[in-house]
Amino acid sequence: MGSTFGVAVVGFGWMGRVHTQAYARVPHHFPQLPLRPELIAVADEVPGRAEEAAAQYGFATAARDWREVAADPRVRAVSVAAPNFLHREIGVAMAEAGKHLWIEKPVGLTADDARAVAGAVAKAGVQGTVGFNYRNAPAVSAARELIAAGEIGTVTHLRIRLFSDYAAHPQGALTWRYERERGGSGVLGDLASHGVDLARFLLGEIASLTADTAVFVPERARPTGATAGHARSAGGELGPVENEDYVSCLLRFASGARGVLEACRVSVGEQNNYGFEIHGTEGAVSWDFRRMGELGVSRGTSFQDQPVSTVYVGPGHGEYAAFQPGAANSMGYDDLKVVEAYNFLRSIAESTPYGATLEDAVRSAAALDAMARSAEHGTWVAPAE
Repeated sequence: MGSTFGVAVVGFGWMGRVHTQAYARVPHHFPQLPLRPELIAVADEVPGRAEEAAAQYGFATAARDWREVAADPRVRAVSVAAPNFLHREIGVAMAEAGKHLWIEKPVGLTADDARAVAGAVAKAGVQGTVGFNYRNAPAVSAARELIAAGEIGTVTHLRIRLFSDYAAHPQGALTWRYERERGGSGVLGDLASHGVDLARFLLGEIASLTADTAVFVPERARPTGATAGHARSAGGELGPVENEDYVSCLLRFASGARGVLEACRVSVGEQNNYGFEIHGTEGAVSWDFRRMGELGVSRGTSFQDQPVSTVYVGPGHGEYAAFQPGAANSMGYDDLKVVEAYNFLRSIAESTPYGATLEDAVRSAAALDAMARSAEHGTWVAPAE
């Protein structure tokens, strides 16, 4: 077992819990890791929430102010799972305090926010990992290797979908997620950011794009108390939804491939319907998050009427072997965050970035900003460097 390494979590809604549980599990799945995370501090502004987290998970200290975490010399690394509008302030402050940073996407409200955090991390010489967890699925790693090996020929086009019903209920509370100043670009930052990361991870850089956006639930009731996750609120004062429920986007990749990315948070009948289909000159590969361990693969020399096979990923694909001994044994969402924790701690131990980095966050945020500009002006836009 490796040496202990003090970690903290800032923001203890659902994602803060996921990070905490990932820290607890990572030594079990990756015993070779030279660092063993020790839960030092948890911070959340909601009264009593941090204390409850400390009692349940064993954090040494609890606070309402994240600045206490930044000042704690026992804390060497920090998970930031606070709302989007706090990402820049907290992320920059933690880096400047010399803390390694595991921060949730989209890393702020704009590409400028992401660049500020990335710059602070680079200047401080600390490691920074970002919560683009879907790239950690072993099947996604297998698809990337298959594409790179030319097994489906030259990629011609891609389709990525991210449909969810988490905001479909008309009584869903008007939390920070729906406010421009605190939640940013709505479904763009929430779901489409994952889509951009998957697109880049699989096919490379996006050269230009054009997008359309919409708000389908224009008003929601303001919450009457603290919220976590996707709470409902009935009978409260109605307020406007200020950011996007839906985005559709056409992509042109630097490779010459084309793509379609579509995301919606109010899709009735859809629960985490995330995935992709990628076609090439000699085959195709597809993945559905809800069947995480499977790939649909078509390859060969038939071209027309070429069959599709279901391939079950197993040991040898990504980090699958750290969780299951043989193909077709299921992995889950939380396992992807354990992989993310492993990449974060390994980055620190080896002073080399592994997994999604702040540069990936900047690239994703630049694409999201480009989508917003395109939707406003009705033009093709190149993501800013």
